[in-house]
Amino acid sequence: MGAIEDYSALIDAVESQRERLQGPATEDFWGGSNAKRFRADPKRGMEDNFQILASFVRPDDVFVDVGGGAGRLGLPMSLRCREVINVEPSAGMCQECQELATEFGMANTSSVLSDWVEAHGVEGDVVHAANVTYFVREIGPFIAKMEAAARRRVIIAIYSVPNPMHNATLFKMVYGEEQATIPGHTQLLPALWEMGILPDVRFLPRGTHFDGVEQLPTFPQTKENAVEMALAGIWLAPHHRDRGEVVVREQFDSLYEESDEGFIPVWLPDAQQVLITWETGKTV
Repeated sequence: MGAIEDYSALIDAVESQRERLQGPATEDFWGGSNAKRFRADPKRGMEDNFQILASFVRPDDVFVDVGGGAGRLGLPMSLRCREVINVEPSAGMCQECQELATEFGMANTSSVLSDWVEAHGVEGDVVHAANVTYFVREIGPFIAKMEAAARRRVIIAIYSVPNPMHNATLFKMVYGEEQATIPGHTQLLPALWEMGILPDVRFLPRGTHFDGVEQLPTFPQTKENAVEMALAGIWLAPHHRDRGEVVVREQFDSLYEESDEGFIPVWLPDAQQVLITWETGKTV
């Protein structure tokens, strides 16, 4: 099989495991409480890695955010460019994004409720997708549409350890088997090469900096907050929460290290953001 077929096979294995262990996904999986978790003040101070992303965007650009969710990155970008179009298949995520845009008076932002491949007539100077490709089975058409819609540049941001695998240790504890491999940059790059795309690849700095000043990480200050942290996210099906809580409490001492700073999660991987980008050559 080629790289693109290998990519699809990994997605199939992930979906098969999820359905076998957790049952069918809800109609709007990313809506409801999941969407609320991604809500953020669009005028907040942005970390240095966002400034690296923003350096590719010009003031007169139309920025298309593919799978932009609740606007965590798209809404702050709207303060730096002419227009932002959020193409998002989750109605709940679109609602959060539009509510935030209205609340903060961001009239140059719009949301299109659609799967990216099925979206019609959407194009921009920069087409961007952050932490989306982990879930895309038909990666070839997805990337081809990004490139066709971008007048100048395509940007894909992911993590060296895919976000949905950050809780792989917890997943194994609760479900009794290794989490199926979710495709990351080691699978995405060969797929791009197979399509004749040779992108620039940059591993962004670890840690969180604002305006060049390092911010110390914050950790849960109580055991109860630490348990809640472990149970958050998409790794655990909502109807398995009680089961997950029992396991987390039983294994708490192996999952957290208590220090003066709080309870430090030791199961989380040391992951770096990976910026994958290329020019389409359509405009200067």
